[in-house]
Amino acid sequence: MCGILGLINKDETDQSLSKNFKAALNCLQKRGPDSEGIYYNSKVLLGHRRLSIIDTSNLGAQPMTDASNRYVIIFNGEFFNFNHHKSFVESKGYKLKSHSDTEVLLYLYIIEKEKCLDRINGFFSLAIYDKEDETLFIARDRYGVKPLLIFSDEKSFAFSSEMKSLMSLGIKKEINRQSLLTYLQLNYIPSPYSILNNVRKLLPGSYIFYDCKKNEITEEKKFYHLPVHQHLHHTPSYEEAKQKLYTLLEESVQKRMISDVPLGSFLSGGIDSSVISALAARHTKHLKTFSIGFKDEPMFDETKYAQLVAKKHKTEHTVFKLSNSDLYEVLHDVLNYIDEPFADSSALNVFILSRQTRKHVTVALSGDGADEIFGGYNKHRAEWLIRNNKSFTNTLKLFSPLLSTISGSRNSKYGNKLRQLHRFANGAKQNAANRYWRWCSFIDEHHAQSLLKQKHDSDDVNHPKNYFTNSVTGGSDMNDVFEADVNLVLQGDMLVKVDLMSMANSLEVRTPFLDFEMVNYAFGLPSAYKIDRQNQKKIIKDAFRELLPVEIFKRGKQGFEVPLLKWFRTELKEFIIADLLNDKFIEEQNIFDVSSIRKLKLQLFSNNPGEIHAQIWGLIVFQHWYKKYFLG
Repeated sequence: MCGILGLINKDETDQSLSKNFKAALNCLQKRGPDSEGIYYNSKVLLGHRRLSIIDTSNLGAQPMTDASNRYVIIFNGEFFNFNHHKSFVESKGYKLKSHSDTEVLLYLYIIEKEKCLDRINGFFSLAIYDKEDETLFIARDRYGVKPLLIFSDEKSFAFSSEMKSLMSLGIKKEINRQSLLTYLQLNYIPSPYSILNNVRKLLPGSYIFYDCKKNEITEEKKFYHLPVHQHLHHTPSYEEAKQKLYTLLEESVQKRMISDVPLGSFLSGGIDSSVISALAARHTKHLKTFSIGFKDEPMFDETKYAQLVAKKHKTEHTVFKLSNSDLYEVLHDVLNYIDEPFADSSALNVFILSRQTRKHVTVALSGDGADEIFGGYNKHRAEWLIRNNKSFTNTLKLFSPLLSTISGSRNSKYGNKLRQLHRFANGAKQNAANRYWRWCSFIDEHHAQSLLKQKHDSDDVNHPKNYFTNSVTGGSDMNDVFEADVNLVLQGDMLVKVDLMSMANSLEVRTPFLDFEMVNYAFGLPSAYKIDRQNQKKIIKDAFRELLPVEIFKRGKQGFEVPLLKWFRTELKEFIIADLLNDKFIEEQNIFDVSSIRKLKLQLFSNNPGEIHAQIWGLIVFQHWYKKYFLG
């Protein structure tokens, strides 16, 4: 796991960005604390920060060149099946000098160019420079596990693992108003969009060829698409599908256990991480597992379930018991690491889990991806009911006016049910695409527009909503929703959260559920295998039932709610009122509508704050980012 940075000077006489290259590369130090390397000529600079995982010797250092000295690679990620392809590379006459996956990948590219990407089972962002042809090849993994941002203007072309390193180069910073509107709704900005004009995220499963002589992208293409509309040659029986998924996931876990440094597994007590940990424990002795519990919030503490799994599979289990003050103590660490507005508050939990886990291991397995692929979210249950239970849906529509008058909250089971019913009733009135976008959002577009001083054209054909809901048709098979979730929620929120917070602590996290062979198979199955009247993630539960304690299956999905509202009214009150959301600062900033922000603050401190804390947190994250990167 590493961080990469590249810069092409379109005008070789202008070295304004080049002079900042080393400082910009150092911004990636937490991604790669072990060493750094730079390749440069008069036009091209390639930088690499290394977190040594496979072949920790200097032979695995980057930038890495081939034996002919023609090609240079910088690679961030893991190529789990590289040993399988070693013999192919050697059969073509190439002699490998290291035991690293990077070297195998470099020679595969030399042999097959972009076709080599089809061979990679893993996650990555990479760049390969051909000195002779003066071309640059850039690519990103199938699901966007590893980030890759691209900047381009009339003088330079640059790319990096993080926005902060691009900004440290000295690029021009202008806020993209459409992205800001999207952020206010979702609390994150999904690929390919970014908060800055002239910066975009390379779409997952894509590559670029850049001609350094012509100073232009000559080809940009998706090498991978979710096979949602490419059904298996024959639909397997449910029993066949269970057995196949079991085999594929176990193989995926085995592949992801290759490491020359200590490896463990996150174990939350939920089904997904429990399955991964149970499978991993079968292939190593004394697997280390890690979970966090919440002293002050017993309703959200799942550690007893994690301990049941750990006991059954004899793992070396460590529980980090947190108080609300522990969460508050890392708040500014999290805010300071975020270099593009990202306001999923559970990032605080992931930050602490990653920090504590890193004290024991360098690599951790996680259960990310299962909810999106197999229908694990509450919105999936609601969508299934709307598509399959018209009488229940119609009844809720009738009670929608009454539900809208009742305040709900995530902080109690009763309040959370009211909140969910209200959202369900409102969603039932909309078509499938609009409903999907609304359920992914904290606030609707009209509300988001009202917060901005300068309104944006919401009918723009390039609106992110249109891009991400295009696949949501509302048919009987719900794989359309799961596809949208992989493209939006998984790539824009969940994977970003884990990548940011783990890399802030120099911890590599691997996601067995996102093995592309397993994902491809899962999307070839009918959604009825995943969700029905009684079950969500049905086939995962049934396939791995014997591996887990029965108690794991007798509980509902329970997420932890960070106590933001309490903080906003106590410890963070001055930070909000006097600093980030101060009327004078809002006026000078000239981005937000002062009166609308003032109304939000009044609601926050009223007797009926509702769900206001998520909006306030989104604004706080943006304002902190703005002050640090625009005014700092």
